[in-house]
Amino acid sequence: MSAAQELTDYAMPPREIAGPSVWYGPDMAAREDEWIRPFSEEELAELEAAMQGVKSRGLGILDIDSDAFPLPGLSPVFDGIRHEVLRGRGFVLLRGIPVERYSIEEAAIIYFGIGSHFGIPLPQNAKGHVLGHVKDLGRHEFDTKSRIYQTTARQTFHSDTADIVGLMCLHPARKGGESAVVSSDTLYNEVRRRRPDLLPLLFQPYATDWRNEAPEGGEGHYSVPVFSWHAGRLYCRYARRYIDSAQRFDDVPPLTERETEALDFFDSVADDPDIHLKMEFRAGDVQFIHNHQTLHDRTEFEDWPEPERKRHLLRLWLNCADGLPLPESLRPRYRELEVGSPLRGGLRVPGQVLTAPLEAE
Repeated sequence: MSAAQELTDYAMPPREIAGPSVWYGPDMAAREDEWIRPFSEEELAELEAAMQGVKSRGLGILDIDSDAFPLPGLSPVFDGIRHEVLRGRGFVLLRGIPVERYSIEEAAIIYFGIGSHFGIPLPQNAKGHVLGHVKDLGRHEFDTKSRIYQTTARQTFHSDTADIVGLMCLHPARKGGESAVVSSDTLYNEVRRRRPDLLPLLFQPYATDWRNEAPEGGEGHYSVPVFSWHAGRLYCRYARRYIDSAQRFDDVPPLTERETEALDFFDSVADDPDIHLKMEFRAGDVQFIHNHQTLHDRTEFEDWPEPERKRHLLRLWLNCADGLPLPESLRPRYRELEVGSPLRGGLRVPGQVLTAPLEAE
């Protein structure tokens, strides 16, 4: 049997995918009232009251859960938004938190408190940070000991290791730094229409670099497919930079010409402005993305010279009690597949202690 024939053994959708998770950027840009949801003054007052309650009780950020951050008015609103993120469009932008009024600690409490109504926070790096900081630290994009969010470079479309990925903008960039999202269900349909010959290669596993953050017993890399078909749903796990950097390992076979062609074509479709959606980040914006069906990107940016004005986003990786069951093909990355498990996903290394730093490290 040829390699091409063997590839067809991977489960694939029997037809094009349909539903609210399939959308196109220009159409979505014209309907921004559907996915930009501003906070009302009453809701902002409720968030501030919950934040002040956390402070008055002397709680740390790691002590915050939905009980410690009660939102009687917003909680049912967030339930509906979470459902739309997980089982509908796949993303939302919440707008209007007046972060300029707050200290970094107060803004982090509000953000972490909102996140507690969406899911369980996960460690985002080997240091155990459950509150991440997306900020240029002067690192180089090709340094395998750093992460791309610590630079000013474009990230390229990718997915992270959680049910929901969240970002809160404290300070936007001087120029650039736009957020971009794309539906992986739409990507699947477009590859199926344009290059069906390449589609099976996206359902085979690719070696992906742990970037020196492997779990206990893990090697320098793991292997997962770009697309997985499971229980009538399509899942996407993609990090092209890490697929490419896994080529540094002696036990990883070189990508074939056809594999490279498939990955390049996938990237080209995602980069098509008729496919993806770009959105401006304003101070106080909170974005939530369904990681299994929505890839995200950030454009290159120019920062402010003043340290206090530099582009700065807070980040959460969240597992949801009402999330989707993951396919076995993603176990090498997620380790645990049980819905709602605090051990599903994240980045975990031996001896790790969970922390919520208030400054980028």
